[in-house]
Amino acid sequence: MRKIIHVDMDCFYAAIEQRDDPDLAGMPVAVGGNPHSRGVVSTCNYEARRFGVHSAMPSAQAAKLCPELIFVRPNINKYKQESIKIREIFSQYTERVEPLSLDEAYLDTTDSDKCHGSATWIAQSICHDIYQATQLTASAGVARTKFLAKIASDWNKPAGLKVVLPEDELAFIEQLPVKKLHGVGKVMTAKLEAMDIFNCKELRQVDLSILLKKFGKTGKYLFDLCRGIDRREVNAHSARKSLSVENTFEENITDWSDCENELHQLVSSLSRRLNQLDNAESIRKVYVKVKLEDFTLHTAESISIGLDVQLLVALFKRLRKQYPQPIRLLGIGIRFPEKVAKLANRQLDIPF
Repeated sequence: MRKIIHVDMDCFYAAIEQRDDPDLAGMPVAVGGNPHSRGVVSTCNYEARRFGVHSAMPSAQAAKLCPELIFVRPNINKYKQESIKIREIFSQYTERVEPLSLDEAYLDTTDSDKCHGSATWIAQSICHDIYQATQLTASAGVARTKFLAKIASDWNKPAGLKVVLPEDELAFIEQLPVKKLHGVGKVMTAKLEAMDIFNCKELRQVDLSILLKKFGKTGKYLFDLCRGIDRREVNAHSARKSLSVENTFEENITDWSDCENELHQLVSSLSRRLNQLDNAESIRKVYVKVKLEDFTLHTAESISIGLDVQLLVALFKRLRKQYPQPIRLLGIGIRFPEKVAKLANRQLDIPF
């Protein structure tokens, strides 16, 4: 039986800024771009979230929702230094650590002899050590699978701990909305809800044959998850080869020029995610992809040094010229050199 912990820092960037600037205490804070331009919120604190502000939201929209919102420009180098301290703490409990970004990671403590081998006690101890070292709070989830551990870490935020015992798994899963399932986005959620499937209990009642017919291979994935089946291992040596963001529109867009605003928002979102990686400077290629109304997918890519916005716009215009049909999805991404990706991953995972 595996013992998986998912540790997630609470409002990481914003919490660091509040810690370092006492004047921000108790104030709604967002780390991100200028609200008077195309800026995007990277993260925000809980005071801001009460107004409906959330990450990846355009800064201008966030400012309208919360007029008193204080915007702080990101300081990625400072955040990386704090992340190094946190990863050093992880390494004291287990070698099997899979960082997802600067502020979250999976830990497999199945074979750890720390805290008498109790994953619950290890999670408590890690959160305590993080606070002592950084004055920042973390939340943790403990379960037998990565899927459940990640959901559990968000259960009692901030500074919370949720343990899903093996005997409680099915009851815990059945209450979950389908949108909580790993990999289920807005489009998939809408399709499931159109079938009167709103939670995992209802999803469990659907035959595998129906899910396969409706969703293909994804149907088997959904069938397994709502039963707590997740065989993914905590991989301390996986190398990220690419990174991408995309948006599926509620209605097909016929005027491609309307997509250019969306393209810039995707660039901001990709930039935010890229800044959370240690190999952010090692981009090999950039690409743009579109899915047309007939569901055909088309991609244009080019060699690039860094995240070149002008190049992405040029690739987008090339696709627009080749395929003038209405668009249902727009995405952008980057690719890393294989050797650099592996090197950066080793720097992430062994010793700090």
